[in-house]
Amino acid sequence: MARLAGKRALITGGTSGIGLETAKQFIAEGASVVVTGVTPANVERARVELGDGAEVLAVDALDLEAQRALARTVQERFGELDIAFLNAGVSDWRPMEAHDEASFDRLFAINVKSVFFLMQALVPVLANPSSVVLNSSASAHTAAATANAYAATKGAVSALMRSWNADLLHSHGVRVNAVSPGPIATPLYDGIPAEHHESVMEGIRAGIPLGRLGEAVEIAKAVVYLASDESRFTVGADLVVDGGVSIF
Repeated sequence: MARLAGKRALITGGTSGIGLETAKQFIAEGASVVVTGVTPANVERARVELGDGAEVLAVDALDLEAQRALARTVQERFGELDIAFLNAGVSDWRPMEAHDEASFDRLFAINVKSVFFLMQALVPVLANPSSVVLNSSASAHTAAATANAYAATKGAVSALMRSWNADLLHSHGVRVNAVSPGPIATPLYDGIPAEHHESVMEGIRAGIPLGRLGEAVEIAKAVVYLASDESRFTVGADLVVDGGVSIF
């Protein structure tokens, strides 16, 4: 299939996990792709795995000037952008009382602030029409022990998705949707502090009605749909892909 043939796409946080798998799916569907990551080993590995199908750039989500420079680079590379999957983010699952100001601020800086200002920088680059997909989380839609601050960041992402349609749909032809993954077997959970990792993961697995963690490809396929013209009448959707976690 070539559902994204001729499309120009940006994927942030695309050098591991869901982002990397989505880059592979975008390439397979015919898109030209720019991918970003921050960990040097992941950047190099993604360059090998994606080959000539993608340009892989090292960009730190915490550096807002680097985010603005990324928008300029994409414009130089593509002229305009048809698809943006704003996927870069971190998790930090711990009991509420274990958070301090630094851990709280880091979550919001990467998961919310960087997304907001990158989107602001991308608006002049986005084609009319274009599709933006945000990576939220099933945690924004349900109550999960130890999710607290992380869930709050993803609730903010879902709120931005809805409000950006009011800002951009009529004026720029940009439709914005979100995918909200449940527990997915990716390196995202590596961020759980070692002293809480075992108990957190045990609790996560126990709460999945399908009885397993999801796979990155299962989220990537959902992103392909939201990015493609197949979803051209889909605006403001928050597609929860979580194995039933949020409805039980």
